[in-house]
Amino acid sequence: MQQFEPFERVLLTIEYDGSGFYGWQRQENFRSVQLEVEKALSKCLHRETTIWGASRTDTGVSAVGQRAHFHNFSTIPAERFAFVLNTMLPPDVRIRASRTVPETLHARFSCRGKIYTYRIFNNRHASAIRRNWTTHIPVHINEDRMREAAQRLVGTYDFGAFQAAGGTAKSTIRTIHGIDITREGDDITMVVRGNAFLYNMVRIIAGTLIAIGQGRLSPDCLTEALETQNRLVLGVTAPPSGLELTRIFYDLDGERMEDYERELLLR
Repeated sequence: MQQFEPFERVLLTIEYDGSGFYGWQRQENFRSVQLEVEKALSKCLHRETTIWGASRTDTGVSAVGQRAHFHNFSTIPAERFAFVLNTMLPPDVRIRASRTVPETLHARFSCRGKIYTYRIFNNRHASAIRRNWTTHIPVHINEDRMREAAQRLVGTYDFGAFQAAGGTAKSTIRTIHGIDITREGDDITMVVRGNAFLYNMVRIIAGTLIAIGQGRLSPDCLTEALETQNRLVLGVTAPPSGLELTRIFYDLDGERMEDYERELLLR
């Protein structure tokens, strides 16, 4: 009879500066976040170790709440991995937390909701110190127009027009729970909450809302895109530098998206 080596499933919460990576996913001859974490884990556990990520962020996209799981065959307690791995990882990747989860939880397929943040620096001159985590837009943006138009996307729709070429989703039906847009000085922040997102969906939303805020597109283009699935009526895909994967939710204790939404309302 085949013997199975016992293990526990550990879930990592990962933060990284995406400007130095060719995205999350491991790929030959290019630096990726997945590979950096796997190298550190393999060294720590003295065996080749694979991690399964929740979201395949693109080149230049950062994260403060990426999640990934792996199988821990060692005696190292799950909560210690954040401390151990952070001594081995490069400075642009950090493990924010590590915990044991049920063996049925899969970082990608068990996801119940995601939050993305898109940041815009709306000033005539670009910022030197914020260039890696904001998108510079020199022409004035009316954030009130953006905010009003964004409400047309809240709900459950076929977002096929908001998917870039190369997307592989079997279904393009998605639910957006809310889009919050705020401005402080030259900084415009868009927070998008939903059950799941298509390839480049948030960046297409951001690029379209920016164009609406500048008066270059009518808010009606959003309704038309939802009705006709015509990508051409929408704006350009916004640059990756402004995008951050903020949080990923599962059916775990203390991780309900509803609670986070209440936190946003109280800010």
